[in-house]
This record gives sequence, structure tokens and C-alpha cells, in this order.
Amino acid sequence: MNQFSGMPIQQNNPGPSDSFVNLIIQQMNEKPTEYEYRSINEFESMLRKNIILSARAMYKSRLRFAIFQRSRCNPMYWQLMRTGGFLLRQGVKPSDAIKDIYYNSSYYAFECATAMVIIYYHALLNLIGENLFNQIFQRIYLYGWHADPDLGINAYSDIFYPGDVVYFQNPDFNPLTPEWRGENAVVLGDGTYFGHGLGIFTAEQMIYALNQRRRPGSFRSAYMSNLVTRPNFKHLAQLSNWQRDHVVNKKKSIIVHHNESSISFDYHQYLLNLFTYF
Repeated sequence: MNQFSGMPIQQNNPGPSDSFVNLIIQQMNEKPTEYEYRSINEFESMLRKNIILSARAMYKSRLRFAIFQRSRCNPMYWQLMRTGGFLLRQGVKPSDAIKDIYYNSSYYAFECATAMVIIYYHALLNLIGENLFNQIFQRIYLYGWHADPDLGINAYSDIFYPGDVVYFQNPDFNPLTPEWRGENAVVLGDGTYFGHGLGIFTAEQMIYALNQRRRPGSFRSAYMSNLVTRPNFKHLAQLSNWQRDHVVNKKKSIIVHHNESSISFDYHQYLLNLFTYF
């Protein structure tokens, strides 16, 4: 992860550890997959827990932050597009490709919005199992906040809970390093947040880190936005009890290649709406 010279902060559980990542993934797979849940709330609770585990596993991996122009991936599973996006290769199981991001993490580099979507896919895969995951998510394309419609990602003006994604806005980011316009971060539930490219910090530490990346002469501080991003837990819970060929009727999703790293989900939606309108 990036180091900030002179920062009076310490990251929690520092240092890469492939064995730690493998241990977390093993723990996520120890319990047999259950396709029947007693309630939507139970499904949501389990998926939120997995999101946190997937975020911590990403932090402990060798995955690196990179702007779209410098993104990289394992060519055995993904085709690296000129846009910096990762397109699932034909003949590759979606579950294998998502798992490879964690297993062969040194092959990969991407920006922080893409990281959040990968965490969602990984967390859901480890909850519903490979067979169902591969039926639902057959055409994965990783690019910023772009995601399969069945994830149902949306932003809400709401209080946040563990497993949610919040956004730390940096209004006066240095134009020479626009990737520091902000940081998408998973709420870990212990007073800390995981942001790909920064690490695991408290809110105050996140803000401090972003303030070091403001344009010269700026005194306007970074801050946490009041918007919360999360997948559609109700819809995903219904899909987990899936009995029909849902993929046939899957909605088509629009892709906007904006080339702007580290944007919030609501800004992603704004760009989609702008593209659709014009």
C-alpha cells in the first residue's frame, strides 16, 4: 500500500501475508453453501460479513492501486482492454476469474472503485457458491463502478453499517494526481475503513491522508460524504433461492468509459445519466 511520508498514523495489521489471505478465504469456504435463508435480513447479515472479510483479504494481498492507464490483470482469466477495464475471457468460469484476483494478486493493479466491485463479487461468490454465481454473472466486465445489474448497486442518503461503502471526498485534490479526488472505503465495523490504495484507517486518518494530496495552497479539508453505497441485498437474497433462468432476461447495462479513477458511485451514476440523456 502507499506510504505517506511524515504521516502520524499507523495502519492496522500492516504487512502483506499471502497465508493470511488464504486463511480468510478458507474460512469463508469452510461452511457449506446454503441456498435457503430464513430471512432476507439473515442473508444481508451474512453478505455484509463476507464483504468485510473480502475487504480485509484484499488489504492483506499483493494487489496494487493503479489508474486506468496502468491497470494490469492475469491474461489467463481476463482480457485487458485499452480502457483499463478487465473483460472476462471466453471459456473462463467467472468464479475462477474472481478468485484469481485474490490468489494471484501480484498480477493485478486497479483503482479503488473497481476494487469495491471486486469485493462485492468475491463476497457474494463465497456466500452463494460457484454454480449459482456462474449462472448469474456470466459476462463480467470490471471497470470502475460498472457492475452486473443483478448486483443492484446503488447510493443512499442513509446512516452506514458494517459492510457498506462510504466515500471520502477530496474537493481540492491536486490536478496532477486526480486519482486522489477521493477514496471509496468499506466500513469494517470496528471504527476503521478499508480503501484500496490507502489501506485500513480511521476516518480521521483517511481525511488526513487525502489532505496531503490537495493542490498547493488549499486549506479546504477532505470529508466523508453522507451517501452510502451498497448492493441490493433483497434482490440478491431472492436470487440465492433462484429457480428460473434469470440470465435470459438480464438487463443490458450501459458502460461509460470516463477514465476518471477513484470516483464515487453517485458521480458514476451522474455520468451514466448524462450519457443516456445526450
